[in-house]
Amino acid sequence: MTQTLVLASNNAGKLAEFSQLLAPLGFDIKSQRDLNIPEADEPFVTFLENALAKARHASSHAGLPALADDSGICVPALGGAPGVQSARYAGEPRSDAANNAKLIRALAAYADKSAYYYCVLVMVRHAEDPQPVIADGIWHGSLIEQPRGQGGFGYDPHFLLPELSKTAAELPAEQKNQYSHRAQALRALLSKLS
Repeated sequence: MTQTLVLASNNAGKLAEFSQLLAPLGFDIKSQRDLNIPEADEPFVTFLENALAKARHASSHAGLPALADDSGICVPALGGAPGVQSARYAGEPRSDAANNAKLIRALAAYADKSAYYYCVLVMVRHAEDPQPVIADGIWHGSLIEQPRGQGGFGYDPHFLLPELSKTAAELPAEQKNQYSHRAQALRALLSKLS
């Protein structure tokens, strides 16, 4: 029996990725855009609170179970920034180039260039679900000043994976999808759901 699940995102790439991974478990994934659900506000200071708010918002509008993620890059030398502000680090309108430039400038004075991508996934069975399913993933690396690679998005051209000697933007999509924070969170979610 197939269960419809709303993805609290308008990102076509995320929709395809989640659909492929969750279909074997009997889920038919619909994006909130397909159901004319407006984007939720993300006013919180933690990834978990924002993901939970997005999942509850989508579930409330659709009357269906919902899945949401919130993710970003965290830099210990900067106290965890940009964190939940990763997409809007340099302000509006959103710009990967401006965000990267601001981050590299902010990090210039620090010897510690370590960073990690973090993703949390939250699935609710209904809008008032008292026990949401929560999974997360962390992808460790470091930041480099000069961008490398044409793939990926966001901070990927500056996010170096020392064990691979490549940035996330230099990895083929299949390889990135094995290692990334989102892939790790999805594996954890699939394990909990199965």
